[in-house]
Amino acid sequence: MIVRQFLRWVQTAPAGDRAEATSALARAYLYSDLSNDDRLAAEAAMMVLLDDPSPLVRRALAEALQSADVAPHGVIIALASDQRDIAELVVRRSPVFSDAELVDLVGGGAEWMQAAIAARDPLSRAVAGAIAEVGSAHACLVLLENPYVDITAWTLARVAERHGHLSAIREALFARGDLPTETRQALVAKLSSSLSRFVADRAWMPASRAEEIAREACDRATVALAAGRDADETAALVRHLVASGQLTGMLLLRVLLSGNMHFLIEAFTELSGLSGERVARILSDRSCASFRALYLKAGLPDAAFKAFRVALQAMHETGFAGDAIGASVLKRRMIERVLTQYEGMADGEVDFLFAMLRRLAAEAARDEARYYTADLIAAA
Repeated sequence: MIVRQFLRWVQTAPAGDRAEATSALARAYLYSDLSNDDRLAAEAAMMVLLDDPSPLVRRALAEALQSADVAPHGVIIALASDQRDIAELVVRRSPVFSDAELVDLVGGGAEWMQAAIAARDPLSRAVAGAIAEVGSAHACLVLLENPYVDITAWTLARVAERHGHLSAIREALFARGDLPTETRQALVAKLSSSLSRFVADRAWMPASRAEEIAREACDRATVALAAGRDADETAALVRHLVASGQLTGMLLLRVLLSGNMHFLIEAFTELSGLSGERVARILSDRSCASFRALYLKAGLPDAAFKAFRVALQAMHETGFAGDAIGASVLKRRMIERVLTQYEGMADGEVDFLFAMLRRLAAEAARDEARYYTADLIAAA
């Protein structure tokens, strides 16, 4: 009876009064001890109010029901299709939505709809994955900044793949402690590529030189990322580098000259198809008797073999890195020893290798100087 009177009254009442009455009706539905008949009548009245021409009324309904887990499902679904300021209230907060419904809204929604869903507390991994797969860059940024999301490594990787060229996305990803090493490296590669194109587009240097500098910077960062990683992280990083075509002979030579034995074993295992145990035995053999067969099976360039062999022999004499710093900084004496094997060689592909080794030697000298001066400052 009361609901029927309410419905007759709202037909002629001012919009502001209707909004206040709608809010009272919704609160009564949620918090009052209504009979089953009254509850059904109140729910029917709210469904009718969804057609009210005034957004004040519909917003009042959304505000009252937005956080209630007993809100009528049909009313919430309808409000999610209303104008933006009304729909955002329920899409962002209502616990009534199922994951399937939220995924559907992400797939067919506008950017603001995706961002509102990305800000939900809590947010399941299924919905987070949908946002990573089809969401806009803004929605993905909101997702990364949401502390209540159940986010997976795949979701982070997909966001990096789709939007990693944007600085805001990169910064948000780099700031995460749970970012997988291979995803971090992929972002470094994107950044290097972006900087290379930027420099080349402005004609600050030839495109080939810009690409070369960017590639070497990316390789340097990759070696630093690989240092100190556990076996699983190293294996995942190697697989990523192989899949993306970044595990080149030059990168592997840099790894060897940095002394990261764990990465080297994993890389040769992945490239050659041999077992890790067998690769470890070959690399640990001081005579390097079987190293050439392993090297060729891995598909590495024949012209660089001598540099690898000399570096491996030198590493056996000086010892492999025992910490993260040692595995990420090039060893100057080892590089200088490798360089002596190439003095006076003929022109050709080897000359490129010789030039690269000279750059690595200069880089190692700078690193050595930095650590030396840092120690002096610390001692002072």
